[in-house]
Amino acid sequence: MNILSHALAGIALIAGAVIYGTDVFCAIVQRPALARVDDRTLTSMMGRVHEYGDRRLPVPGVLSVIAAALTVVTAAIAGRAAAAAAAGAALAALVVWLIIYLRISAPVNRTLTAAAASGQLPPDARSLQRRWDSVITIRAILQAAAVAALCAALALP
Repeated sequence: MNILSHALAGIALIAGAVIYGTDVFCAIVQRPALARVDDRTLTSMMGRVHEYGDRRLPVPGVLSVIAAALTVVTAAIAGRAAAAAAAGAALAALVVWLIIYLRISAPVNRTLTAAAASGQLPPDARSLQRRWDSVITIRAILQAAAVAALCAALALP
C-alpha cells in the first residue's frame, strides 16, 4: 500500500503541475500581454485558447484531483498519517481551485469561445477578461499549494 500511495502522489503531482504551470504562465505572461491588445484580438485569441484548453486540460486536472484523493486514502491505510494529511491539504486546495474555475473562469471561457467561433465581438469582452484575470493569481497560488503538499506527501513518512 505504501508503494501505491507514493505512485498516486506522484501521478497527482505531475498532473497538477500541468495545471499549475498553465496558471502561472497565464498570471505572469498572458495577463499583461492581453492588456496591450485590442478587444477583437483579445476575444479571438482567448476564445481559441479556451477552446483548446477546456477540451484538453480537464484530463490532467481531473487526474490530479482523483489521484490526490486516492493518495489520502492509501497513505492513511499504509499508516502514513502525515503524508495523508499533506495529501488532504493538496486535495482541499484542488477542490477550492475547481470551485473558483467552475464559478468564475469557465463561464468566461464559454462566452469568449462562442464569440471567437462566431466571429462576434462581445460588447463586454474587456470586462469578461478582467473577471477571468481577477482569479488567475489565486488559482496559481492554490495550485502551488497543492503541488507543495503533494511533494510533502511523497517525502513524509
